[in-house]
Amino acid sequence: MKKNVINSMLVLSLIALALSCKSDKKTETSDEKKTAETSEMATTYKVDVDQSKIKWIGSKPAGEHNGTVSLSEGTLTANGDELVGGTIVIDMTSVDVLDLEGQDKKDLENHLMGYSNGKEDHFFNATKYPEANFEITGVNTVENQTMLSGNLTLKDTTKNITFPVQVSMNEADDSLVLLSDDIILDRTEWGIKFMSKSFIENLGDNFVSDEMKIAFDLTAFEAE
Repeated sequence: MKKNVINSMLVLSLIALALSCKSDKKTETSDEKKTAETSEMATTYKVDVDQSKIKWIGSKPAGEHNGTVSLSEGTLTANGDELVGGTIVIDMTSVDVLDLEGQDKKDLENHLMGYSNGKEDHFFNATKYPEANFEITGVNTVENQTMLSGNLTLKDTTKNITFPVQVSMNEADDSLVLLSDDIILDRTEWGIKFMSKSFIENLGDNFVSDEMKIAFDLTAFEAE
């Protein structure tokens, strides 16, 4: 009996480890691709910027921070209940830190947006680059999982990324909801190299992880 319990615990541990490894896999990137074409019969949904956001997590040896970024505008298009295209504009002047309060919160937000003197280009330099963009280039189903591909433009660099999403339609209010799994990006691919061990030597534990996690949480309503 005891042996069976130990074996069961071992199996559960291996499953948990496998799931953990899967969830922490970096999102693959490629060169910019042509945006998805949509037919005249496709239905257009306007993204509700008040209900939609992009979640983010950044980390370093001492811990991690999390927050959100708002959207300026966006549209999604669908054929029936299948998402086929769309584009969103991300407001990089709206970076919000959720795990800090007071001056610490304000200081980190200013650093990330480049509002701190001498630190303008450490991260997103929102004064020079107030907007980022995401344009859908394709939607495919792989093993019953919807995979969304799109061009993500941060600062002056565009990369194509592919990641799992869940898309649902609600006929009661003509809405479309798009939720993504964690998208794990290597920030240095978009030229964000501040305190990166990949580019700066002898940082010890004073580095910022190259990996940043983002996730889409979008709600859109059929355009009139």
